[in-house]
Amino acid sequence: MTTIFSRRHFCKISAFGALALPMGCNSSALKFEGVDTMTTGSVSSAVRRPAISIDPNISGSAKMYRGMQDGEFFIPPVPYEKMDPKYRRQRVVNKTGLPVGSVLIDTRQHFAFLVVSPDEAVRYGVGIGKAGFAWSGSAVIGRKARWPTWTPPSEMIERKPKLAEFRTGMPGGVDNPLGARALYLYKDGVDTLYRLHGSPEWWSIGKSMSSGCIRFLNQDIIDLHSRISRGSTVVVA
Repeated sequence: MTTIFSRRHFCKISAFGALALPMGCNSSALKFEGVDTMTTGSVSSAVRRPAISIDPNISGSAKMYRGMQDGEFFIPPVPYEKMDPKYRRQRVVNKTGLPVGSVLIDTRQHFAFLVVSPDEAVRYGVGIGKAGFAWSGSAVIGRKARWPTWTPPSEMIERKPKLAEFRTGMPGGVDNPLGARALYLYKDGVDTLYRLHGSPEWWSIGKSMSSGCIRFLNQDIIDLHSRISRGSTVVVA
């Protein structure tokens, strides 16, 4: 099996749409005592997939997803009323089985769970990689960045020569594909080249559109970035 942390696995995100990403990790779905779980080549034990539980009285969406000034950049408001309510940020019962401070990315349900206590988690809607291209495994957050620089891989520049101007990096900003924040996933001290990052494309949340990296609403990745520390575990299953 090809290692899921091969340096060939890039987070190939385009400011103009998703691009294909070759992935080399197979996973298998299992059943344990009625709990839907999945194991991967780098997850040593079964990780629980919390059942969908929607709070019918979601409050605070207007405040959470309002337009906001963040440093020198203005983040537009999210038309949250056009989104499926289950993908709005909300507190849920913690059924992940992970330690406090960990993050579980449930790729099938398009959720990210930040474990804030033994009983509670913050759930975010996310966009994930297309079927066959989604990354899975366990890593730690090795770096956190505000308005990160994005550097297109050389093969992307070959396909889109106009990106050559960003060969040394696109500065952070509202048009940057990594959005307002990025959390960089590391394995054994090595950058896996996968990110949890922001996006202004609210309509992509809950869908499989990106090329391997996990995208959040900009307002949500800012929230997660503020709550989590370097060294925290991230499990993608």
